[in-house]
Amino acid sequence: MDFFGILVGILIEGLIYSIVSFGVYITYKILDFPDMTVDGSFPLGMSITATLTLMGFSPIYTLLISFILGIIAGILTGIIHVKLKVGDLLSGIIMMIALYSINLRIAGRPNLPFFNKDTLFRNDLFISIFGPNNRPITTIVVLLVIVIIVKILLDLFLSTKRGYLLRTVGDNETLITQLAIDKGNIKIMGLAIANGIVAFAGSIYAHDRSFFEISAGTGTLVIAVSNVIIGMQIMNKFHNIKPTTAVIIGSLLYRAVISIAISIGLEARDLKLITAILLLIILILNKFKSTSKVVKR
Repeated sequence: MDFFGILVGILIEGLIYSIVSFGVYITYKILDFPDMTVDGSFPLGMSITATLTLMGFSPIYTLLISFILGIIAGILTGIIHVKLKVGDLLSGIIMMIALYSINLRIAGRPNLPFFNKDTLFRNDLFISIFGPNNRPITTIVVLLVIVIIVKILLDLFLSTKRGYLLRTVGDNETLITQLAIDKGNIKIMGLAIANGIVAFAGSIYAHDRSFFEISAGTGTLVIAVSNVIIGMQIMNKFHNIKPTTAVIIGSLLYRAVISIAISIGLEARDLKLITAILLLIILILNKFKSTSKVVKR
């Protein structure tokens, strides 16, 4: 068994999906909004990255443009929900379906590789620093830096006035109304930021894999929600741990469980089944703990 390879896979996948989970943390945990848009905004970042990379754009530009278009996708979901009065779940599904066709339009086909192009993790600068044969180490170091930067920026945003308003919309919409603030606009802002982060993560994922695949977004929401729940449940006893830190830990633990399951004989095609079972177990345990606390009181 290649323990080093398994560890590298856990770190790379876990760190990438922790960025996805930052976005889902905003919608699922703060806004209480089951946003299916992420299943479309994740491959949106991939399709943009593959297309722009083949056109000769710098990896930094692909990340930035992916983030901006992800924001637009989130805004459209918010407008469908807030302005057109469509339910939250249905709004996300509508946008997810629309993004499927948009992603195909952007990439031109369901699969778009760019193996021979410079990427975020494979370029002359990093080859000169880390060497030509240290791609896994390069990827982990770069990902760690990106995750820390995104985490710090998100923590800073959530500590601002707009961040507090975002939290309040999820916790107490009545208070927002009493403050004469449009809660709909706050929701749109939250969805925009969340999907911008998810598309940004999709761009990073494409740089790691050097291809776009239209089905890559399937199950993204479920995986990210699993990461958030695992992290929040495990770290809820540690009051000094920020939720974003818990999300990172949850993402790494989830990926570790998946990797172990595959290494002991389960096939990669069973991944979605493993995810569904794991999420169900977590939700049942969470409900059991909540019931136990009520009984004790």
